[in-house]
Amino acid sequence: QVQLVESGGGLAQPGGSLRLSCTASGSLFKLFAVGWHRQAPGKQRELVAALSNYGGTINYSDSVKGRFTISRDNAKSTAYLQMNNLEHNDTAIYYCNSGRWKEVLNGDDSTLWGQGTQVTVSS
Repeated sequence: QVQLVESGGGLAQPGGSLRLSCTASGSLFKLFAVGWHRQAPGKQRELVAALSNYGGTINYSDSVKGRFTISRDNAKSTAYLQMNNLEHNDTAIYYCNSGRWKEVLNGDDSTLWGQGTQVTVSS
């Protein structure tokens, strides 16, 4: 069974950086879009960034543009989220998902989801 596993979360200071990884089991990862979503306490889950299967199309939420970068290495079946200049409001559980482009963007339950990794930004 294909699974997504996130890693790289933790505690960072405001202005600091973290890099999240999302690794898929199996060899079909390259065929699908991948996204990063986050859910802060008391808030709905929201899209952070998404990347098409071969990287030709990228989507960022306005709140992270210029600070976060999504990328993927299909040979390693891994997607990344480089987060720079972190802010308190970035504190959330970060999830990756994979599937068809529109479904990834919408965060559909039909996409494959990881278990999430906690990111806390605090001084």
